Amino acid sequence: MNVFNLITLFGGLAMFLYGMRLMGNGLKESSSGALKSVMEKVTGTPVKAFLLGLIMTAVIQSSTATIVITSGLVGAGIISLHQSLGIIIGANVGTTVTGQIIRLLDLNASGTSFLQFFKPSTLAPLALIIGIVIIMSGKFRHGDTVGQIVIGFGILFSGLMNMTDAVSTLSESGIIEKLFSSLGKNPLIGYLIGAGVAFVLQSSSATIGILQAFSMSGQLTFNAIYAVLVGIYLGDCVTTAIVCNIGAKPDSRRVGVVNILFNLSKTVLILVGVNVAHSLGLLDGLWSSTVYSGTIANTNTVFNLACAVLMLPMLSVYEKMSKKLVKDEPVAAVAGSLLAEPAALDALNPVFLATPALALNSCYKVLVEMFKLSRTNINRAFDLLKDYDKEQLQVIRDTEETIDHMADRVSNYLVQVSAHITAQDHVEIMDHYYAAISEFERLGDHAMNIAEYAEELKEEGTGFSEYALRELDVVRGLLGAVLSYTGKTFEKCDVAAAQHIEPLEEVVDDMVNALKQNHLDRLRERKCSVLAGTEFLNLLSDIERVSDICSNVGVATIARMKPEMKHEIHDYVSRLHAGKDAAFNHEYQAAHEHYFELLNAEEGK
Repeated sequence: MNVFNLITLFGGLAMFLYGMRLMGNGLKESSSGALKSVMEKVTGTPVKAFLLGLIMTAVIQSSTATIVITSGLVGAGIISLHQSLGIIIGANVGTTVTGQIIRLLDLNASGTSFLQFFKPSTLAPLALIIGIVIIMSGKFRHGDTVGQIVIGFGILFSGLMNMTDAVSTLSESGIIEKLFSSLGKNPLIGYLIGAGVAFVLQSSSATIGILQAFSMSGQLTFNAIYAVLVGIYLGDCVTTAIVCNIGAKPDSRRVGVVNILFNLSKTVLILVGVNVAHSLGLLDGLWSSTVYSGTIANTNTVFNLACAVLMLPMLSVYEKMSKKLVKDEPVAAVAGSLLAEPAALDALNPVFLATPALALNSCYKVLVEMFKLSRTNINRAFDLLKDYDKEQLQVIRDTEETIDHMADRVSNYLVQVSAHITAQDHVEIMDHYYAAISEFERLGDHAMNIAEYAEELKEEGTGFSEYALRELDVVRGLLGAVLSYTGKTFEKCDVAAAQHIEPLEEVVDDMVNALKQNHLDRLRERKCSVLAGTEFLNLLSDIERVSDICSNVGVATIARMKPEMKHEIHDYVSRLHAGKDAAFNHEYQAAHEHYFELLNAEEGK
């Protein structure tokens, strides 16, 4: 043994850990959206939740990721603490799949056998070749992510092979024999080593994979490794609990606590069960026998599956214990405001930051709520022009403060998310959301402007004429249609809805011009006061700007959903306004005739 053997060993360990992280990140990147969608539909049935946790962890190769995501969804109110409990236990079983994949190290196949393809020595280079071809071809929408997953798989097995080669050399020196024979004599040391390594690596799968690589030395026995496995369970869940506590609400923290309670119970159950079975002579054939990668994988799976079956009926006990250990936070009143903080902000959970698809979806929820609040405020402000109410004005102001607060929160969250984004489609979504924050905040500002016009008119003891109010009813209906299409456009990324915005926005511009002329005529005829006239013209400017914002949202959505138009979007809008699109012309003409007929009817009264 020399220093070069150690360099090979730790170099192989580095490759293994990096490959596992690369593969895991790619799987989370590509599946997290679907994962969240499925989790939202979880019922209260523990068995279904258990199966969901098992399957999802097997897919994304990380129980920590599954449990942390679950914690975030609980904190956001998407699923309840009770629904999450089965997922937690399922995640602990699902993580054993990685060990079953690594057991391919045990595969013994001749050079001409079909099984030769499944040996790590073949899988590793084959995965690396396929992965780089996928990335460099650029023919797939998510080619970079898929290629990353495949290359991660190849690097993982390359690292394993390096470790096993180094271990085989080290085993000749007798060091490994001395190390692991001492573990068999003192299970407590094995337990602490397993817990410590899993805590440092932040992955039970990685720690068990290292143990499987060392098993190739042929010097590991069952009595030396069972306590190490049990220690790994505890070390990994402590890391998960710490992550679940970062900026989390009580129920989110309880998810991490339940995971610790479950793994502590699992530790006791396994240690007691194994030693009782050994004292009864039930493990005589296994106790001192040599174990390899497959035996370690099977032992890990059996331990987790057996404990899950035994402890699923105890979920309500874990829930009650977690509520005793993590107390509810006192409910604080929101000083100086009639509105509480929107529940949508709960979705901006730090635990989602490492999973961009979920983090961006959290931003989406806040933005949808921002738009709804802004639209509601616009309607409230129009109502004040007809029927002034001081209490409603305060509600509008409070809502405007809420909208501004939401804009600040989601902007800061997007900055944090950006550090974790690598996929191009996520970059495009983030850019879209940044633009939407500004647009929706401006909608709220214009609603506030309209409300303040109503307040000023009230303070001066004047108001709009009946003519002006009837005209405003027509333009308000038109603006409502524009806002309705805008909401549908953003919420559903609906290109068809977006295409309805632009012709209506042009009709708004036409109507604003017509109302300005009508109002100037009324001023000349002294049918309206000068103050009311000024405020009416200001109001029309705000209406026009609201429709312009809606146009921006529609155009941005089209650019995002049709990437081929991204660099031609301004030319596209220019062609529409120049009358070079038949569908646009038809809708514009129909809307123009409809709303101007309504306007003429109001003027004739």
